Amino acid sequence: MEASNFKAYKYRWIILCAYMFIVAVNQLLWITFAPITASATLYYGVSDLQIGLLSMCFMIVFIFVSIPASWIIDTYGIRIGVGIGAVLTGVFGLMRELVSTNYDWLLISQIGVAVGQPFLVNAITKLSARWFPIHERATATGLGTLAMYIGVLIGVALTPYLVKTDGLNGMLYIYGVISVVAAAGFILLARERPPTAICHPHEEERSLAWDGLKDTLRNKNFYLLLTIFFVGLGVFNCVTTWIEDILRPRGFSAEQAGVTGGLMIFSGVIGALVMPMLSDHYRKRKVFIIIALIGTITGLIGITFAETYWVLLASGITLGFFLLSSGPIGFQFGAEMTFPASEGTSNGLLILAGQISGIVFIYAMDSFKSPLTGSMTGPLTVFIGFALISLLLSLKLKDSKIEE
Repeated sequence: MEASNFKAYKYRWIILCAYMFIVAVNQLLWITFAPITASATLYYGVSDLQIGLLSMCFMIVFIFVSIPASWIIDTYGIRIGVGIGAVLTGVFGLMRELVSTNYDWLLISQIGVAVGQPFLVNAITKLSARWFPIHERATATGLGTLAMYIGVLIGVALTPYLVKTDGLNGMLYIYGVISVVAAAGFILLARERPPTAICHPHEEERSLAWDGLKDTLRNKNFYLLLTIFFVGLGVFNCVTTWIEDILRPRGFSAEQAGVTGGLMIFSGVIGALVMPMLSDHYRKRKVFIIIALIGTITGLIGITFAETYWVLLASGITLGFFLLSSGPIGFQFGAEMTFPASEGTSNGLLILAGQISGIVFIYAMDSFKSPLTGSMTGPLTVFIGFALISLLLSLKLKDSKIEE
């Protein structure tokens, strides 16, 4: 079949939208309790750490479920793989409201949603390869990743308002209904692949999951990217988790910290939309990873040392735009450099690295803050050093060959 006869079906956008909806909802359920920690501790009569565990369990569960989820996605396809994640999100998202007065059952429900997360987020490059021509794949991956950021942004902004107007039970009920709608939408709309091929067979065909995993782990170029993701996602998880504690010792208020965090995520949404499109347009990956790391370092330096509010806001916007935009480009880059290993394998390993570093970095930030002032400048300075090392490593990356 000649390239001119390949057809990209419009239905690809419907499937991508259904996928984005369920991914956004899953991330909304993850971040639910982070912006209402004080209210939740009073409601359930538990400690801040126990409320934090409602979010932290997602990172812990991901470590154990990521590789099996990727295997299921690679072996049984998008409809079954992502469908499992959608069902878990819908069922346990609704269950949170049904057991909303009992912390222990609420935690079990959160773990159920957390198990569904890798079935969703590990599939984006697989979906892109199945339904999108190669010159649109970073864009499609960017939109899929964008849904994660949108879910977090909505959760941070909307949850406190809903708790104030409808109470904690009312908020969980609303989110439960949305979860069921999103899950049903994906299950009804999902299709495994288009009626005819959208590219040459060698551009899509992938090796079996375990063979692909072994090949991926022998790829030196992928190890460089894996290290960059380990640092980048770890930094993101740290800053979003401890933003108020980072800024309080320098005299910034909780409201200023909230605005900074919100702008960081919002600018990341913009970056995740714009940068992958530029990467597709210029058929380049490596240079955009380098640009993203330079911007990340600049923003992180500002977050660490800023003393004035306008510098802080500019730093948050810069950090969010470049750090979060690197995610979708990196996912697609990893899928291309590890070909013919499955996209789910490379994608899952990259996110897994970020989840492990997130847990380690979050605890390290708390453990090594100043015992006198609570300042986290010391650990953040170390992370700046890690980011500089990542930048040097990125210069050694070999760009993937992107077919026209």
